[in-house]
Amino acid sequence: MTSSFASERVIGIDPGSRRFGIAVGVAGVASPLTVIQREKTPELTVERLAKLIADEEATAVVVGLPLHLDGSEGPSSKAARKFARALANFISVPVMLHDERLTTVTADRAMLDAGLRAEERRRHVDKIAAAIMLQSWIDAGATGDAI
Repeated sequence: MTSSFASERVIGIDPGSRRFGIAVGVAGVASPLTVIQREKTPELTVERLAKLIADEEATAVVVGLPLHLDGSEGPSSKAARKFARALANFISVPVMLHDERLTTVTADRAMLDAGLRAEERRRHVDKIAAAIMLQSWIDAGATGDAI
Protein backbone atom coordinates (compact mmCIF):
# COMPACT_ATOMS: atom_id res chain seq x y z
CA MET A 1 0.00 0.00 0.00
CA THR A 2 1.42 3.39 -1.00
CA SER A 3 0.74 6.29 1.34
CA SER A 4 1.50 10.02 1.21
CA PHE A 5 3.36 11.53 4.15
CA ALA A 6 3.73 15.09 2.80
CA SER A 7 2.12 16.81 5.79
CA GLU A 8 3.50 14.52 8.49
CA ARG A 9 6.67 14.45 10.62
CA VAL A 10 9.17 12.15 8.91
CA ILE A 11 12.69 11.10 9.87
CA GLY A 12 15.33 10.67 7.15
CA ILE A 13 18.30 8.41 7.82
CA ASP A 14 21.48 8.38 5.76
CA PRO A 15 23.20 5.16 6.87
CA GLY A 16 26.97 5.04 6.75
CA SER A 17 29.59 2.55 7.81
CA ARG A 18 30.39 4.51 11.02
CA ARG A 19 27.68 7.16 11.36
CA PHE A 20 24.04 7.81 10.57
CA GLY A 21 22.98 11.23 9.39
CA ILE A 22 19.52 12.10 10.67
CA ALA A 23 17.12 14.68 9.25
CA VAL A 24 13.54 15.60 10.04
CA GLY A 25 10.88 16.62 7.55
CA VAL A 26 7.97 18.76 8.70
CA ALA A 27 5.34 20.40 6.47
CA GLY A 28 7.26 19.52 3.32
CA VAL A 29 10.66 20.86 4.43
CA ALA A 30 13.60 18.66 5.45
CA SER A 31 16.17 19.92 7.94
CA PRO A 32 19.36 18.36 9.32
CA LEU A 33 18.85 17.04 12.85
CA THR A 34 21.85 15.14 14.20
CA VAL A 35 24.56 12.55 13.58
CA ILE A 36 24.53 9.27 15.47
CA GLN A 37 27.54 6.97 15.74
CA ARG A 38 27.00 3.26 15.16
CA GLU A 39 26.81 1.30 18.40
CA LYS A 40 28.82 -1.84 19.16
CA THR A 41 26.09 -4.07 17.72
CA PRO A 42 23.46 -3.54 15.01
CA GLU A 43 20.75 -4.26 17.59
CA LEU A 44 21.95 -1.45 19.88
CA THR A 45 22.10 0.91 16.90
CA VAL A 46 18.51 0.06 15.92
CA GLU A 47 17.36 0.53 19.53
CA ARG A 48 19.03 3.95 19.73
CA LEU A 49 17.51 5.07 16.44
CA ALA A 50 14.09 3.72 17.47
CA LYS A 51 14.25 5.87 20.61
CA LEU A 52 15.11 8.96 18.54
CA ILE A 53 12.23 8.20 16.13
CA ALA A 54 9.82 7.87 19.05
CA ASP A 55 11.17 11.02 20.75
CA GLU A 56 10.68 12.96 17.51
CA GLU A 57 7.14 11.58 17.20
CA ALA A 58 7.77 10.59 13.59
CA THR A 59 4.99 9.00 11.58
CA ALA A 60 7.37 7.47 9.01
CA VAL A 61 11.07 6.88 8.34
CA VAL A 62 12.91 7.16 5.03
CA VAL A 63 16.25 5.35 4.76
CA GLY A 64 18.70 6.40 2.08
CA LEU A 65 19.52 3.69 -0.46
CA PRO A 66 23.05 4.23 -1.87
CA LEU A 67 22.79 3.19 -5.51
CA HIS A 68 25.59 3.31 -8.06
CA LEU A 69 25.36 6.05 -10.68
CA ASP A 70 23.90 3.55 -13.16
CA GLY A 71 21.17 2.64 -10.64
CA SER A 72 22.59 -0.75 -9.74
CA GLU A 73 23.08 -1.92 -6.18
CA GLY A 74 26.31 -2.83 -4.44
CA PRO A 75 27.36 -3.86 -0.92
CA SER A 76 26.33 -0.51 0.59
CA SER A 77 22.83 -0.86 -0.87
CA LYS A 78 22.48 -4.35 0.52
CA ALA A 79 23.62 -3.11 3.95
CA ALA A 80 21.10 -0.23 3.82
CA ARG A 81 18.30 -2.66 2.92
CA LYS A 82 19.30 -4.98 5.78
CA PHE A 83 19.36 -2.06 8.21
CA ALA A 84 15.98 -0.76 6.98
CA ARG A 85 14.41 -4.21 7.45
CA ALA A 86 15.83 -4.49 10.98
CA LEU A 87 14.50 -1.04 11.85
CA ALA A 88 11.09 -1.80 10.30
CA ASN A 89 10.85 -4.93 12.45
CA PHE A 90 11.60 -2.91 15.59
CA ILE A 91 9.38 0.17 15.21
CA SER A 92 5.67 0.66 14.57
CA VAL A 93 5.86 3.37 11.87
CA PRO A 94 6.43 2.69 8.15
CA VAL A 95 10.02 2.50 6.89
CA MET A 96 10.71 3.27 3.23
CA LEU A 97 13.82 3.43 1.06
CA HIS A 98 14.79 6.32 -1.21
CA ASP A 99 17.68 6.81 -3.64
CA GLU A 100 20.47 8.81 -2.03
CA ARG A 101 22.92 8.98 -4.94
CA LEU A 102 25.37 11.88 -4.61
CA THR A 103 23.79 13.34 -1.45
CA THR A 104 27.07 13.30 0.50
CA VAL A 105 28.92 14.87 -2.42
CA THR A 106 26.21 17.55 -2.75
CA ALA A 107 26.28 18.24 1.00
CA ASP A 108 30.07 18.50 1.11
CA ARG A 109 30.15 20.78 -1.93
CA ALA A 110 27.52 23.09 -0.41
CA MET A 111 29.49 23.36 2.84
CA LEU A 112 32.72 23.95 0.93
CA ASP A 113 31.01 26.72 -1.04
CA ALA A 114 29.82 28.19 2.28
CA GLY A 115 33.43 28.34 3.47
CA LEU A 116 33.31 25.67 6.17
CA ARG A 117 36.62 24.14 7.17
CA ALA A 118 37.24 20.40 6.65
CA GLU A 119 36.65 19.60 10.35
CA GLU A 120 33.28 21.39 10.33
CA ARG A 121 32.29 19.68 7.09
CA ARG A 122 33.10 16.22 8.52
CA ARG A 123 31.03 16.98 11.64
CA HIS A 124 27.92 18.00 9.67
CA VAL A 125 28.04 16.25 6.27
CA ASP A 126 26.03 13.16 7.28
CA LYS A 127 23.02 15.06 8.66
CA ILE A 128 23.04 17.47 5.70
CA ALA A 129 23.18 14.52 3.29
CA ALA A 130 20.21 13.01 5.17
CA ALA A 131 18.29 16.28 4.73
CA ILE A 132 19.08 16.37 1.00
CA MET A 133 17.88 12.77 0.62
CA LEU A 134 14.72 13.43 2.65
CA GLN A 135 13.94 16.62 0.70
CA SER A 136 14.34 14.65 -2.54
CA TRP A 137 11.81 12.11 -1.25
CA ILE A 138 9.41 14.90 -0.23
CA ASP A 139 9.81 16.61 -3.62
CA ALA A 140 9.15 13.29 -5.38
CA GLY A 141 5.73 13.12 -3.74
CA ALA A 142 6.48 11.88 -0.20
CA THR A 143 5.11 8.46 -0.96
CA GLY A 144 6.40 4.98 -0.78
CA ASP A 145 5.77 1.38 0.06
CA ALA A 146 6.76 0.37 3.56
CA ILE A 147 9.34 -2.35 3.91
